[in-house]
Amino acid sequence: MDRRRSPRVSAGLPVRIWGLDAYALPFTALGTVKDISHSGALVHGIRQQLKPGTILEVQLGEDKAQFRVAWAGQPGTRKQGQVGLESLPSEPYIWDVNLGQCNQLAGIS
Repeated sequence: MDRRRSPRVSAGLPVRIWGLDAYALPFTALGTVKDISHSGALVHGIRQQLKPGTILEVQLGEDKAQFRVAWAGQPGTRKQGQVGLESLPSEPYIWDVNLGQCNQLAGIS
């Protein structure tokens, strides 16, 4: 059973992420967005340890927005390097993807 709140669309978008890691140290990292939904995104390739609730800046091309860390893969697990990001209501939609159209083409309502 899928616990996701909204359907996701696969992606392969390069992003730059920066903020404070789990030790309150500033970092900048390059990652890849694996999938996108109306409520957030899944990013791969992040080496820093992050705490849920942390606000990060994400940049795709020239577009930037803040996201909240929903969860972060723990070292030594299969989710290591993955970060679930939650969109903030006041922030712009930076993904150049029409999710409604993608879901309609895929037969997802």
